[in-house]
Amino acid sequence: MIKCTHQGCGKEYDPTGSEENECQYHSGAPVFHEGLKGWSCCQKRVIDFDDFLKLPGCTYGKHTDEKPASKPVEKKEQVKEATSVKDGVEVYGAPVTHSPLESHTPVETKKQVEPEVEEEDDEAIPVAVGTTCKRRGCGVTYKDDATNRNEGPEAACQYHPGAPVFHEGSKGWSCCPRKVLEFEEFLKISGCKQGKHLFVGQKSDKEEQVDCRMDWYQTQMSVIVSIFAKNKEDTKVTFAERGFDVDIKMKDQKRYTKHFPLFHSIDVEASSFTVLTTKVEVTLKKTSGVSWASLEPNDDVKTWTTFGITGGVGTVGAKEMQYTSDSPLHLK
Repeated sequence: MIKCTHQGCGKEYDPTGSEENECQYHSGAPVFHEGLKGWSCCQKRVIDFDDFLKLPGCTYGKHTDEKPASKPVEKKEQVKEATSVKDGVEVYGAPVTHSPLESHTPVETKKQVEPEVEEEDDEAIPVAVGTTCKRRGCGVTYKDDATNRNEGPEAACQYHPGAPVFHEGSKGWSCCPRKVLEFEEFLKISGCKQGKHLFVGQKSDKEEQVDCRMDWYQTQMSVIVSIFAKNKEDTKVTFAERGFDVDIKMKDQKRYTKHFPLFHSIDVEASSFTVLTTKVEVTLKKTSGVSWASLEPNDDVKTWTTFGITGGVGTVGAKEMQYTSDSPLHLK
């Protein structure tokens, strides 16, 4: 078995026969702009470098072991600090013993920073075969405990404890001095620290409360609320006459809970919810065909969605506009 060299793939395959569309990879070049990271061949952009490495490929084909053609991340700039050439790759600058931020920090404002305690694997947690080590720059995949844990032949993890640094065309890690120009060469920079692999981390009983994006719209007889959440394990929605509660449990001990007070009353028995792949869709059955000025109670309403062809611009649904006796339209 050999490792595929396509960007974004990296899977091992049998060189005697790779099937068409078996490899999922990125055909473009890495793009780093204003803190966002992605690939020129697809639209998705992320902020975290680890998330960038996890972006699924947008191109399908056969696996290969050919060296990828050089694709610059950005326009190369001449770096005056070039000092030597090692293994055919230019190395820039002298070894750095402190971060760039520290050089601009007045002495009197420096504070002693306690060393960060790095996460270790809870070896009681089972690991799926093929799981990749989470430490940056390692790339080893799990085979079994005898191989990748304890004193196994591949138990040592060579990784970068720091963060990636891209500056004026050069690329490297904050934890070591080596800098290169090509992105492919950056990925090959050997880790500067040795330790144990991190395949699963520690099991945590503490839940993390997260916030989810939501949106809503209405018809004459219903209000539809969409709560966008992935990796759902359990979803509960309970209804009351003037509100509803949402409880979504997600993977990695994440949870979204919220109470929604409502602008108007609903039919509890006729209301329902549907769990979809990327969202939870809640359908609130109105007790009458009136327009809701907002989803939740709001004393500062400046716009009002109406229904019916006689209702003016922006109306939808029924033939006649309907509104409650205490609405701003009625009070005018």
